Amino acid sequence: MAARRIPLLLSRSFTSSSPTLFSRGRDSSLCRAAAAAAASCGYSTASSAAAAAEDPITPPVKVDYTQLLINGQFVDSASGKTFPTLDPRTGDVITHVAEGEAEDVNRAVSAARKAFDEGPWPRMTAYERSKIILRFADLLERHNDEIAALETWDNGKPFEQSAQTEVPMTTRLFRYYAGWADKIQGLTAPADGPYHVQTLHEPIGVAGVLNIVSGYGPTAGAALASHMEVDKLAFTGSTTTGKIVLQLAAKSNLKPVTLELGGKSPFIVCEDADVDKAAELAHYALFFNQGQCCCAGSRTFVHESVYDQFVEKANALAMKRVVGDPFKGGIQQGPQIDSEQFEKILKYIRSGVDGGAKLETGGERLGAKGYYIKPTVFTGVKDDMLIAKDEIFGPVQSILKYKDLDEVIQRSNASQYGLAAGVFTHNLDTANTLMRALRVGSVWINCFDVFDAAIPFGGYKQSGQGREKGSYSLSNYLQVKAVVTALKNPAWL
Repeated sequence: MAARRIPLLLSRSFTSSSPTLFSRGRDSSLCRAAAAAAASCGYSTASSAAAAAEDPITPPVKVDYTQLLINGQFVDSASGKTFPTLDPRTGDVITHVAEGEAEDVNRAVSAARKAFDEGPWPRMTAYERSKIILRFADLLERHNDEIAALETWDNGKPFEQSAQTEVPMTTRLFRYYAGWADKIQGLTAPADGPYHVQTLHEPIGVAGVLNIVSGYGPTAGAALASHMEVDKLAFTGSTTTGKIVLQLAAKSNLKPVTLELGGKSPFIVCEDADVDKAAELAHYALFFNQGQCCCAGSRTFVHESVYDQFVEKANALAMKRVVGDPFKGGIQQGPQIDSEQFEKILKYIRSGVDGGAKLETGGERLGAKGYYIKPTVFTGVKDDMLIAKDEIFGPVQSILKYKDLDEVIQRSNASQYGLAAGVFTHNLDTANTLMRALRVGSVWINCFDVFDAAIPFGGYKQSGQGREKGSYSLSNYLQVKAVVTALKNPAWL
């Protein structure tokens, strides 16, 4: 969950006629789901450099499957090509994975289309479908630690995070939607005349088919987004890539697209805040998952009356954050996802220094091997600096000072993004003012990154369109059909 490697695309056809498009360059909903449990973790007093220099721990799992999964079979790519996936702890090759391209996407879509047109799933009862999804959830739970180890090995997040929060949350999501299978229903509506009017909620595709095509965006991803037989896309990734996906979808068959894109979320510490608690929560909001979360609280706005006190505590927390091999117990921060993201983060850190922000701590790589970056804190940050405007997607906290609510509302909203925001205050009136004024899809008050299968998530502005999770997500995958029947001599209208 969370960050995925930038160049790769994983297509998952949970709806037989609508494979889902994912970017591996940013977080998915698992990243956010993991946050709730991780928020309760304490902070170690060990040095942040403690574990990075040690030899990497051998992962407690082996890679058994490197092929594509199409029509229920593991197969090589049509071209026979593969690409390496690297261990972010070392930069060494873990294995080589099949590189899917347009022909492989065609095979996957054909299999999904056949399941939609001819398969048994559409004619099953809703209850039978729910039982199948529940069995899938049971399998995920049975292989929880194995999946978690592969996830950590592939992208560097702490194993405890993967095993205790992220994979279990995935399982929880399947069980949540299994429960919805027999509860989706239409309506009856009155009409001005002798007619019976009802609505049917029909699926765009049939949930029950899984195809996995790993590959690169310009080839596999583009083929999927522009495919004339794909009826629906869901994409999680950068805003730039999301625009390309939307364009390809529009130019092909005008397929609907839901997008969960970038963010630059404000975390607002009000003048009445408990500074100790606010600093800990702001630290978590930014540094969770190596900072590789779309909704990371990456603009920390602090009221001028508590600014200096907050900065002192924020620095202390960053300096004692434990960075190292994610398979080691007690590690809070592993390596960044890959070399491209690693270099991008360091570039933004240099721009912060060059732009005049004060580098309080961190600001450089940790160790000589792998993609580790020291937890970094900037103060004296101005709104026009790149570190305050762009989504860095890394462990870089920018702390900004403000004077009053009107000012912080204006500055918080002066962004192309609108994914989430955090508010830390004891004043109910202040909380109510901010929750309504902030132009974002989620507002967390005295908490952050609290996710649940039932809580919708998505953004305003260029942070995306549509919502994930909860009942709101279902509307992305349903068509509404109006059925009107003429009535003869009705007893009532």
